[in-house]
Amino acid sequence: MTTGTTRDRILIRGLRGYGRHGVLPSERAQGQPFVIDLDITLDTRAAAGSDDLSDTLDYGEVARGVIAVVEGEPVALIERLAERIADAVLAVGHAAGVEVTVHKPSAPLPVPFDDIAVTIRRTRS
Repeated sequence: MTTGTTRDRILIRGLRGYGRHGVLPSERAQGQPFVIDLDITLDTRAAAGSDDLSDTLDYGEVARGVIAVVEGEPVALIERLAERIADAVLAVGHAAGVEVTVHKPSAPLPVPFDDIAVTIRRTRS
C-alpha cells in the first residue's frame, strides 16, 4: 500500500458554456462563449481501493456546476468568473484544490488574437 501525501488530479478540458460576462454593455446584452479548463487535486487512493464513485469526485456533477456558473449571474471580469468557478468546484466533496482557466475566445478586442484567458489556483481552506 502506498502512503504519504498525494497530488492526484482529475483534468477536465474544454467545458463550453454561453454567458453574459464582460465590461461592455454589448457583452451583457448579446453574451458570448466561454471555455473552461479544470485541474482538480484530490486523494484518489480510497476510490482506487473501493472502485466506488462516492470515494472520489463525480466529474459529471462538477461539469454541471461549472456550466451553471458560466451561464448564471453575469460578472464584469473573467477573474471574478474564475473565482466563482473555483468556489463551485471546491464545494463538491473530495476536491482539495483546483486550477481554473477561463478562456474568452470572442473577447471584443480591436486586433486579431487566438485566445484571452485567466488562470487561478485555489485550495480548500
